Amino acid sequence: MIGIGVDLVDIDRFRRSLSRTPSLRDRLFRPDERSYSDSHVDPAGRYAVRFAAKEAALKALGLGLGGMPMYDIEVVRDGLGPPRLVLHGAAAEVAREAGVRRWLVTMSHTSTLAQATVVAL
Repeated sequence: MIGIGVDLVDIDRFRRSLSRTPSLRDRLFRPDERSYSDSHVDPAGRYAVRFAAKEAALKALGLGLGGMPMYDIEVVRDGLGPPRLVLHGAAAEVAREAGVRRWLVTMSHTSTLAQATVVAL
């Protein structure tokens, strides 16, 4: 194991951030993440839990915000299976240099909190 990261996001606070700065959607989330999140009546929870997973991935590598572009960390859902991370560009290079070969991801959210745990293997 290379590292483990956990992150917790207040959904109302994240909703306000998205409302104040609509460009956050395009800066932080890839097209499929936006499409999935926006297909729900209240997309804020889906966005918040994906943000939590991205930040947990940074923590699993011992990095803080800015350690790699959040946009380059994609949370992918395939049917009913568990979520997984797909890294692109600079994030893929940082993970490769750290020796990451696989990621384990778990995400959950209530009406108020979004949580993600990520393990880098």
